[in-house]
Amino acid sequence: MTRIPEKDRDILEQAMYLPMLLTILERDRIIIDNAGFKLKEPYLQLIEETIKAVQRDLKETRLAMRKGQMKVEQVARDEAFTMFLFIYKGFEEQHNYFNPRIRNKVQELMEYYFSKGYKSKEKSQ
Repeated sequence: MTRIPEKDRDILEQAMYLPMLLTILERDRIIIDNAGFKLKEPYLQLIEETIKAVQRDLKETRLAMRKGQMKVEQVARDEAFTMFLFIYKGFEEQHNYFNPRIRNKVQELMEYYFSKGYKSKEKSQ
């Protein structure tokens, strides 16, 4: 049983997933830039916008973590699972995540940002 409330666990998970998404977007930007696209500018622009939005959300997540006395660290990884250490107000909890679940979640986030779902969130604030 976890001592971490669901809202705070969501923040910790964002701190896991968003850097992974940034890494993927950076790699994709390099691949597209070096590819033989006739019109690569729209793709690069989409990736640049997405990177900026993810960086903004990651900054907010890190601020929330600092205020809530939270940290997340990757402890171990094998072919099937990745273990993370969640530090929450002095308590430590280890959580195992199935690697395909991580990949699927990062893909969901990528689709969310590509569909500009983050912009509708900004307008409502």
